[in-house]
Amino acid sequence: MGIFSSIKNAIFGSDEEDKAAEAAPAATAAAEPERAAISNVDVVARVGAIPGSDKLNWQNSIVDLMKLLNIDPSYENRKELAAEMGNTSYSGSAEDNILLHKQVMNAIADAGGIVPDELKN
Repeated sequence: MGIFSSIKNAIFGSDEEDKAAEAAPAATAAAEPERAAISNVDVVARVGAIPGSDKLNWQNSIVDLMKLLNIDPSYENRKELAAEMGNTSYSGSAEDNILLHKQVMNAIADAGGIVPDELKN
């Protein structure tokens, strides 16, 4: 699993949770309506509800976002994440980190998250 998948799963919920829900007995599933696909997740509300979110600048900092989601924010992991986002010239500079944060927020939005424009642009 890549770094972006870890970020996405921390915000949306993990693939394992989805698989466990699908593995419910058929009788139970027949009695309940089909579960909707993950979409329309309010990213600011979801991430903002994580304890400690008020002490980190996760809305602007990829390092703080990764810390909050319990993902190692080391240079190596950020460089791997940048490569996943298509950025092969990541150097770890402040400008690169700002760009990487915006790329991650755009990818979260593409995956169905509701992300305010100020976090994407």
